[in-house]
Amino acid sequence: MSHRIGLAIALFLLTAGQAAASSPSLGVRMDIVVDGRPLPRYAAYGTWYVEALKDKDYEIRLRSPWPVRVAVALSVDGLNTIDARHTTAASARKWVIGPYETITISGWQTSMTAARRFHFTSERKSYAQWLGKTDDIGIISAVFFRERIPQPVTLTPPSGTPRSEASAGAPPSRSRPAPSAAGESNAAPSAAAKADEYAATGIGRRTEHPVTEIHMDLEDAPAASIDVRYEYRPQLVRLGILPAPPADSDPLARRQKSRGFAPGFCPEPKRERW
Repeated sequence: MSHRIGLAIALFLLTAGQAAASSPSLGVRMDIVVDGRPLPRYAAYGTWYVEALKDKDYEIRLRSPWPVRVAVALSVDGLNTIDARHTTAASARKWVIGPYETITISGWQTSMTAARRFHFTSERKSYAQWLGKTDDIGIISAVFFRERIPQPVTLTPPSGTPRSEASAGAPPSRSRPAPSAAGESNAAPSAAAKADEYAATGIGRRTEHPVTEIHMDLEDAPAASIDVRYEYRPQLVRLGILPAPPADSDPLARRQKSRGFAPGFCPEPKRERW
């Protein structure tokens, strides 16, 4: 299915996707998707964790359970996915989701027509490092704001005016400043994650991602928020979120069990008859 998504303040994306960590009882979801499949998520330390897959592109799928449009402030490594700025969720530029819809955000929006793919990499090769903003690496955050629905107001007719001449009105929507999109860099693939290497998000290959801007009047308070943290497997093991691998699968542990001597003689290969 194709539909418009928006940068609220908003952009409308001209592509769609499907779904997600969940916000309690609200039905909002956020999935981190690799090769078309959501990564398994693990509840720990009061939040969600997923295992980052070294050198893999990923997407973020967002689902709205509300019958009204919502605008979502979406950040990766503390950077807004639309303009790479670090702001509050309320003041951030946002993606728009229609009633009950699910959208897919595949990368950093670099223009009105293109994006650069989200890409698991090392801190050293991350987009945040390139921008010099490394304080919030390792977290993906989505904050949902519902569109404000004007409430009908019944006006009291002036004295002496028949009620049939009274009119009803609604307060006008607040106007919001138009956004601008920005941000680019380079990311290079590298070997499998090491025990002392930490996951971050790079800026990968260019992809078509047309958007259009709209203006929305949003509720002041967010309706829901979701955080997902991501780490490579060795760090998830250190945190106790994933079990340690069996000792036999560790080459160093296997080598530590080596012994110099055992009873017996050298086996002799069978000799062919001459």
